[in-house]
Amino acid sequence: MATVTAPTVRTGLPGLLKHRALAKLILIALAAAVLVPVVNARWASGSWPHALTVDLSEPLGKASDWVINNRDSHPLFLYFFGHISNAVVLSVRAVYLVLLAAGWAGVTAAAALIAWRVAGLKLALGTGVAFLACGLLGMWVPTMQTLALMVVAVLASVLLGALLGLAAGLSDRTYRALRPVLDTMQVLPAFAYLLPVVLVFGIGVPAAVLATVVYAAPPMARLTALGLRGADQGVLEAVESMGTTARQRLVTARLPLARKELLLGLNQTIMMALSMAVIASVIGAGGLGDRVYQALASVDVGAALAAGIPIVLLAVVLDRVTAAAGDGHGESEESTSSRYLRWGGAAVVAVAVAVAARLAGRLDWPEAWEVNIAEPVNRAVDWMTAHLYSGVPYIGGTADWAGHFTTWVLDPLRSGLQGLPWWSVLLIVATLAWLIGTWQTALTAVLAMAAIGVLGVWEPSLDTLAQVLAAVAVTLVLGFATGIAAARSDRVERLLRPVLDVFQTMPQFVYLIPVVALFGVGRAPAVAAAVVYALPAVVRITTQGLRQVDPAALESARSLGASSGQQLRQVQLPLARPALLLALNQGVVLVLAVVIIGGLVGGGALGYDVVFGLAQGDLATGLVAGVAIVCLGLVLDRVTQPTERRRVGKGA
Repeated sequence: MATVTAPTVRTGLPGLLKHRALAKLILIALAAAVLVPVVNARWASGSWPHALTVDLSEPLGKASDWVINNRDSHPLFLYFFGHISNAVVLSVRAVYLVLLAAGWAGVTAAAALIAWRVAGLKLALGTGVAFLACGLLGMWVPTMQTLALMVVAVLASVLLGALLGLAAGLSDRTYRALRPVLDTMQVLPAFAYLLPVVLVFGIGVPAAVLATVVYAAPPMARLTALGLRGADQGVLEAVESMGTTARQRLVTARLPLARKELLLGLNQTIMMALSMAVIASVIGAGGLGDRVYQALASVDVGAALAAGIPIVLLAVVLDRVTAAAGDGHGESEESTSSRYLRWGGAAVVAVAVAVAARLAGRLDWPEAWEVNIAEPVNRAVDWMTAHLYSGVPYIGGTADWAGHFTTWVLDPLRSGLQGLPWWSVLLIVATLAWLIGTWQTALTAVLAMAAIGVLGVWEPSLDTLAQVLAAVAVTLVLGFATGIAAARSDRVERLLRPVLDVFQTMPQFVYLIPVVALFGVGRAPAVAAAVVYALPAVVRITTQGLRQVDPAALESARSLGASSGQQLRQVQLPLARPALLLALNQGVVLVLAVVIIGGLVGGGALGYDVVFGLAQGDLATGLVAGVAIVCLGLVLDRVTQPTERRRVGKGA
């Protein structure tokens, strides 16, 4: 019988270095052993050294003063920014006047007919009910004001995003150059760039529209570039072999192949523009956002909800219609001529309804049809405050929960982070980023974290980081558990979908007051608001990732006798790992987006600095804090998203 010799296991240093993660840890330990004593001898303080900070208050203050002093006389403002401002005002006014001229009946009919042609009868009825609900709540005129502003902002965002995406999709160099710009536009808190926009354009509609464009254009640019760069190479080669020019290939092949990505970009742009409705009201946007903001200023939750519901309804309707357009609903069943004929018929019906309403003198929504929900909602909030805030027997009220969460989680986490030497924080960031990525990933994360210290906001940034980590942890626990339940049960998913729609589209300011009513003022309610805002995206992505697992893999596991729990742990979760990592990434990004809102309810730290800078016209404080939030987002992105080495082939 032959003797089988076991393979020799190499236990020396060369064998250990074959393990990539262990080799990285050894190299980091060697670098730390050399650098840490030097750094500690030069800067012994645990906090970021003052000698390594840069004071930007003076140059930013001078820039702000120059803009204010020259806004009414400099040619740049008179002949460039002035024309942009006038064009925005005229465009918004024209759309608003058209909506008023059509009357409530004409607008409702037009919206329902568009939904019918794009998505079918069921969504058409839902669209009609949504617009009628806006009138019933007494918000018809503010809804039209918001709709007019959103139409102009979305058109400008789509145009700008499509042009940027076109350039990035056709040129690798442009794509690499635009990527960090789009990252900054999307991660920089809206409040941080409201101040520069207001400095240039003043308070009013132009500043609101342009701030919305800056926030809403990146998704269109990203998805346009994705669609163009991901076009089927076989189709493009076939078109090229027919002797077509580059322009003809773009029009006849690339753009049609990228249709779904383009419509998804439109969908995301609309959603992000509507999410700016309340924030833009701070700088004079008017409409529903202004009603929400004014109601919350007087702590009137009922009035805020009455204005917030139409925003949610608009968002849900536009989301469903654009999503149906992306699926190409009904296009394969009819010819082009028949399609044009039906669209023409729908337009004639809408015009006829509008004319009939005008002749009947029914352009304005009748006041007798309005329903007041503010009073019952306020009574419900008062009951919640009285019975849940501190009146729950045995388990304590929500105020006790908030206090315990602050004492047991937020305070120790903040103290732990702020108590670490600054160089150890950089070392931890470098280690985490390099372990899951490349040395370029680690370098980017370390530079971003160091930039926070250089800007002079090290301590408040660590406070914000503690809140973000706590909120992300709670979001992931709740989101993964709920997403797993929804993925394993169609009934649960159907029940959750409208709830997630409401939470995802409800303006942040609307649910801020109930959060404060339940949890008081402080860092705990700021974390609660962040969890509510980020949870829907985590649940949706988790559910979708688990449902897209290969059915053959699950069937194979079942045939081997695996239980339901074993299938989840050993098959579904490992195969859905990319989706789960994306859920983690989106949870981090969305939690950071609410940092500013948390600053309004006692969250303090960077969120408060941004709000204070906007309120006081302090460009340095607000902008520096906003940039620090972007740096935190970059660090968290690099330490949560694995970066694999890819062999880039020709034409990639």
